Amino acid sequence: MTSVVSLENATLIHPPLFYINGLYNIPYAKYYYMFLCFVYTVTILGNSFIMGTIYLAHALHTAKYIAVVNLALSDLFGSSSVIPKYADMFLLENQYISYTECLTSMFFIFLFMTLQSYTLLALSFDRVIAICFPLRYHAIVTKTTMTLIIGVMWLFSVSLITIYVSLITRLSFCRSTTVDSYFCDHGPIYRLACNDNFPNMIMAYLYVAFVLFLPLILIAISYVCIAFALYKISHGAERIKAMKTCTSHLTLVAMFYLPIFSVYITARATYIHPNTRIINSILTQTIPPMLNPIIYTLKTEEVLQSIKVLYKRMKVNFAMEDPVKIIAKN
Repeated sequence: MTSVVSLENATLIHPPLFYINGLYNIPYAKYYYMFLCFVYTVTILGNSFIMGTIYLAHALHTAKYIAVVNLALSDLFGSSSVIPKYADMFLLENQYISYTECLTSMFFIFLFMTLQSYTLLALSFDRVIAICFPLRYHAIVTKTTMTLIIGVMWLFSVSLITIYVSLITRLSFCRSTTVDSYFCDHGPIYRLACNDNFPNMIMAYLYVAFVLFLPLILIAISYVCIAFALYKISHGAERIKAMKTCTSHLTLVAMFYLPIFSVYITARATYIHPNTRIINSILTQTIPPMLNPIIYTLKTEEVLQSIKVLYKRMKVNFAMEDPVKIIAKN
């Protein structure tokens, strides 16, 4: 039953359910579902592996890897807030979601997307200090400093997304409740309202400005500073070595921001089919969390070395325990 909320000057109509129309009309949806299940499985294993490696390897107990753990957590929980609901929609053909569950889902999806963006900014701070001020790096980028940065990031993100989502509650839905997206997306939902949605539109622009454009601009500025610092390095070998420390972060930045901006650009093109936008959007939200731990594992020498050390330690421990087991059996 539709809930009606009475205010002094208006009566708000909150529907009991929203209908998520997203992937219903997409051809060969079952293959797409199988692919997303694979992506989600690799995301869980990859991010759990990178967090486990950082926890077990004492060499990685540094300020930089506090941010890496935060990115892995954001990737893991961000994917978990999207794909399981899609599995429920596909397997049980349950495309309805309650009003409260919709707002809760929206909160967590946008929260972890925001944290992913700001964590990439925190990692760029680490790189710019390491290359531009190498002698002062350990004095500036400490565990306390990075923990404080991550804490402020969480506080700001939670506050921003709380306002972002709570503004939906002032909207009245007296017409369609069909959401043309694969989740409770902010834009498609506020456009369904039959009362004034101007504050929601302004908040949507502010979100894009503060969560996408501002971090990307600051990351770009940090790499301009890094480029000047590398230019001053006289030895080519040292310059290449310094550049290699940035490759994993630059790859993560490109994978996160470029697909998102491509989705925003194509979303304004009237000739793009809605299904194409939906598929692009969900791939944008699920592929980077899967690839991030793989990139950090393959492109970061510290992580590779730590994995080798842990592997050798496990072999030694197994070899030491094996004779004990044999004696115990006898």
